[in-house]
Amino acid sequence: MKISYKSLHRDLGYFYIGLIITFSISGLFLNHRADWHPLNYEYSSKSINVIHDLGTEPIDKDLILEITNSLSINEKLRRFGVDKDVVWVSYENADLEFNKLTGKGTLKEFRITPILGQMTKLHIDTSKFWIYYSDIFAISLLIIALTSMFFPVGKYSFRNYGWKLAVLGVLFPIIFIIFLT
Repeated sequence: MKISYKSLHRDLGYFYIGLIITFSISGLFLNHRADWHPLNYEYSSKSINVIHDLGTEPIDKDLILEITNSLSINEKLRRFGVDKDVVWVSYENADLEFNKLTGKGTLKEFRITPILGQMTKLHIDTSKFWIYYSDIFAISLLIIALTSMFFPVGKYSFRNYGWKLAVLGVLFPIIFIIFLT
């Protein structure tokens, strides 16, 4: 079997088409995670009442863990804070927010959106295997891009036409980085 630019381009494109689609979709979700985050969608929200009198008591990790246990929250504590009279607590799969004077608040529990959440997890996974696979994918995308420059011929070849679009494609992110960030 003879390997040409065209066959290499075609075969890598076919092999990675599923990953390209997955990364494209999950990249869109990650870009708009403030609006809707498939790794963190709310499936349960309930009103709670913290019994502790927290008016002047300092809010520390021991107190937060005590409140967590009293509310039977079985989630790993990530972080917590106080904003005026509102105490917020972030757990691995839940958020708790309550008024430290009244004790009234809300516990929101989250789950991963099926399929879309797993796709998004792939996009941000940092396991060694996935990093190596992603590196191979990135190199393959470079090969796909570079080989595409050699097989079109005629009026719309890379030499006659494509290089102009390629230069624009390189300039656009550079301009964005310089002027918009």
